[in-house]
Amino acid sequence: MAACHIRSISLPSRSHPLIVNIEEQLYKLKASQSSSMSYKLNGLKNLFECVDDLLQMPLAQQTLSHERQSQCVENALNVSLELLDLCDSTRDLFSQMKECVQELELSLRRRKGKDSGITTEVEAYMVSRKKLRKVICKYLRNLKRKERNCTTEALDNNSNFTNVISILTRVQEISLVEFESILSFISQSKAKSRSFGWSIISKALQSKRISCEVETKVNEVEKVDAELLNLKSSKDVSISQLQSLLKGLEALGSSIQEAEEDLDCIYRRLVKTRVSLLNILDH
Repeated sequence: MAACHIRSISLPSRSHPLIVNIEEQLYKLKASQSSSMSYKLNGLKNLFECVDDLLQMPLAQQTLSHERQSQCVENALNVSLELLDLCDSTRDLFSQMKECVQELELSLRRRKGKDSGITTEVEAYMVSRKKLRKVICKYLRNLKRKERNCTTEALDNNSNFTNVISILTRVQEISLVEFESILSFISQSKAKSRSFGWSIISKALQSKRISCEVETKVNEVEKVDAELLNLKSSKDVSISQLQSLLKGLEALGSSIQEAEEDLDCIYRRLVKTRVSLLNILDH
């Protein structure tokens, strides 16, 4: 994003409750690297709600209206559309992942405890996951490029976060990072798998004594993948193994469903934000 210089109009001082709230939301998201996907999605929902509240403030509207012809305002408008597209694409990818999970779960439940030919279902799921991972990796590479092109310039040494354009830029930066993290939930790159080690996951699952440390590092996707690897390497698949896998698939499906609902909410708030921006610039 091109560096921008805004003239004198700015928002109220840092002590304004709305500005403080936005700062807090940005800080929480920035510090949430190891937090759950649900936490990140809720954080984005709260952040975008605060942004729309910001755009309803008379001084914020005055700033944008006064600078409507500047490159900064054009960038803000373009970013609002980019975030909408990104949220919609993320929602679609989660929907595809849910279909993969549901198809495998349905196939296994139809067996009614029979383990013959289970490799076929497992392989079909892994093939679908591999195709989906390739698509997600393309999105992640695009996000990385956007992150490199997105820079924030202090507009005034004494007024960080007091200018509406500065806030919108920071929101873009953190949103790109968080969407990248959310997409990584269903991608699970090979590098991450190697760094943590499938053997550790498999042993933890086999022993059924998963430590708190393992639980925080392994999400539902990784747990299901580890269960599938165990099944593939087993000569005989027990009923308990199938039940454990079905339980994991059910938990994963629920997590994805909740994520889809959160993404729906985020999408609606992004639409509202874009409409607010367009209304301000049209007046």
